[in-house]
Amino acid sequence: MFELSQLRCFVTVAEELHFGRAAARLNMTQPPLSRQVQLLEHGLGILLLERTSRAVRLTPAGRAFLAEARRILVLAEGAALAARRVARGELGSLALGCTAAASYSLVPRLLAFTAASLPGIDVVLKEMVTAQQMEALAAGRLDLGLVREPFDPRAVAAVCIQRERLLLAVPRDHALANGPEPSVADLDRQPLIMWSPVEARYFYDLITGLCAAAGAVPAHVQYITQTHTMLALVGAGLGLALVPEAAQSLHFDRVLLRPLRSRRQARAELHLVWRRDNTNPALSLFRDAVLAEFRPAPD
Repeated sequence: MFELSQLRCFVTVAEELHFGRAAARLNMTQPPLSRQVQLLEHGLGILLLERTSRAVRLTPAGRAFLAEARRILVLAEGAALAARRVARGELGSLALGCTAAASYSLVPRLLAFTAASLPGIDVVLKEMVTAQQMEALAAGRLDLGLVREPFDPRAVAAVCIQRERLLLAVPRDHALANGPEPSVADLDRQPLIMWSPVEARYFYDLITGLCAAAGAVPAHVQYITQTHTMLALVGAGLGLALVPEAAQSLHFDRVLLRPLRSRRQARAELHLVWRRDNTNPALSLFRDAVLAEFRPAPD
């Protein structure tokens, strides 16, 4: 029916009520400007401007159409701006996977940072264990993941985004709740609430290795996947547990979290991963901002 260029010409003439001044504002000559307005009127089938040798006036229909023409131009400019921002990654949506333990501390800080620094990017959070995240990344259901090792580095790009100490969770009335800092060797023959070797393989392998190096042989009483469940069992007096530092944000009245005495402090690592062939424009902007803010310094 009409083109945006015709609307711009009409609005400018309506604001100036003078073809010469309107043409100057639009950096064009008067004849093509007049032609654009005429084409608009022809397409609408109505007269928008009354023209005399001395003046230009809006018709009643022209006054009514002017408001709508301005609104259409604003919407068109907004749509173009939004499209450019999406292309630059400044607007969009990202699906981010995370483990349950990551949601205790890192994820809330990460989402607050994103909301403040990248307000145009909507982050959709999906809680999954590492294996599920890797499957979702491969299927395109996730854009990024926060995962523990092991994972196939050939399948994704990965950067360590967090290193946490391991803390010993003990009941408050336990002998290890007081005195010098405990060590992994102190776990020998102690009832230990252990991570699942399947769903929480990373922590299982890490703690098994630490115990073997320290010569400790704990008595495993349960195999658990989630940190909060482990702490609840510790609070019930069923055993001890080694948990990541983020567990400090969970508050169990009957549980004390103590640092470990160690020559070389064990660290639990969390990685930000993504597929190299992901074409979501928001991914690179989000990834670079998050890594600049949260990537830990080398030990």
